[in-house]
Amino acid sequence: MARLVLDYTAMMAPRLGGRGIRPEDLDAATAGFAAVQHDVDARRAAGRLAFFDLPREREVVDRIRAFADGLGQAFDTIVVLGIGGSALGTTALRHALCTSGWNELHEDDRDYFPRLYVLDNIDPATITPLLDRLDLNRTLFNVVSKSGTTAETMAQFLVLRDRMRASLGDGWRGHFLFTTDPEKGVLRALADAEGVPTLPIPPGVGGRFSVLSAVGLLPAALVGIDIDGLLAGAAEMDERCRTPELTRNPAALFAVLQHLADTKADARIHVMMPYSDRLYACADWFRQLWAESLGKRTALDGREVFVGPTPVAAIGATDQHSQVQLYIEGPFDKTITFLAVRDPGPDLAIPAAYPDVDALAYLAGHGLGELLEAERVATAAALADAGRMNMTIELPAIDEHAIGQLLMMLQIATVYAGALYGVDPLDQPGVEHGKRLTYGLMGRPGHARPEIRPSDPARICDGT
Repeated sequence: MARLVLDYTAMMAPRLGGRGIRPEDLDAATAGFAAVQHDVDARRAAGRLAFFDLPREREVVDRIRAFADGLGQAFDTIVVLGIGGSALGTTALRHALCTSGWNELHEDDRDYFPRLYVLDNIDPATITPLLDRLDLNRTLFNVVSKSGTTAETMAQFLVLRDRMRASLGDGWRGHFLFTTDPEKGVLRALADAEGVPTLPIPPGVGGRFSVLSAVGLLPAALVGIDIDGLLAGAAEMDERCRTPELTRNPAALFAVLQHLADTKADARIHVMMPYSDRLYACADWFRQLWAESLGKRTALDGREVFVGPTPVAAIGATDQHSQVQLYIEGPFDKTITFLAVRDPGPDLAIPAAYPDVDALAYLAGHGLGELLEAERVATAAALADAGRMNMTIELPAIDEHAIGQLLMMLQIATVYAGALYGVDPLDQPGVEHGKRLTYGLMGRPGHARPEIRPSDPARICDGT
């Protein structure tokens, strides 16, 4: 199978007129990378990086396939209830690997695979209209929460359980599946008490690293995505990234370049910009992965460090007309990672209509995809000419094998980056305080209601 390629020429100072990463800094990082690889290998061997094992978890894959080929055939709509890592990976897979506008297609055009909705927020203005138009008798709700205490997801579940009980009585249980911890947690206890079927999230796999677990694989299989191809691509990338030779390890090279850009070139904003609508949700998924894993107050040795780059998701060519002006002429504080596709599939020809109008005639004989690719190449060159760091991850195509490579590469790169920053990429302590305040405001037992007030004196603009 064709491999993903990383072109980092325009990250380096010689291409950028002196700005960017100096070759000697990359040489130093290359010499020191063996220690980083050793650290990651040791944590992996100790079972602390369980997401590495997901491409080879055959038992769960067999259970997913059995469900998708059996009970899953009874539904024409799948609704995933989840937030953050329980939702973003599934959304990325759907957008990349299902036909555009999947949920609006007639069932014939979906080969009778179900629609797939991901409720990744709790805004009633979004949820209520969706529920009002669904045929609940033909809908499966997949509740995804490792602990079963995620307030947003469990609130969605309670709303749906109540509505399904009112419609179907005790039959509501046949319309739910819980994806959760295999042994403990609130959702596991509810599944055991109610007799709701479950799929496991491995205990050592956190939400933002769970796309290749049942979290992402079940909904993918239900809509006809080749999950074996996904896992094969991920496994191949894992093998590529076992080497301590930096320039042969794409995940390591990505992490090192971004870390050097941050720490040596003051580029603390990392933009991911696919030139494919189908890949934008992958950039959105990466945004959580990079931010929540690397944005840390405390280093592994206990020091306060306040580190972490800021990831941004953009889309070409749209954001050439909204953000690229800033990227080319604004502060030198960004790197741009383009996602390109070597074989994007069939093009759409641009007709010849006004041969006497020079501003239009030159487009005739070309295609929309050809124009999109020309704009990517031109934007990358313009950035480099302006001394702006950018690199390109080129996928061979947009298919399961390539997407598996991409997702695994970025997850491995995040672990390498955690080692480079000296932080734990698997925890998220900064999120927990807000959760506790929410519990108190909503009256959860054991959590006092906090007194939240503006600073004194209050500064509020209310129009009066």
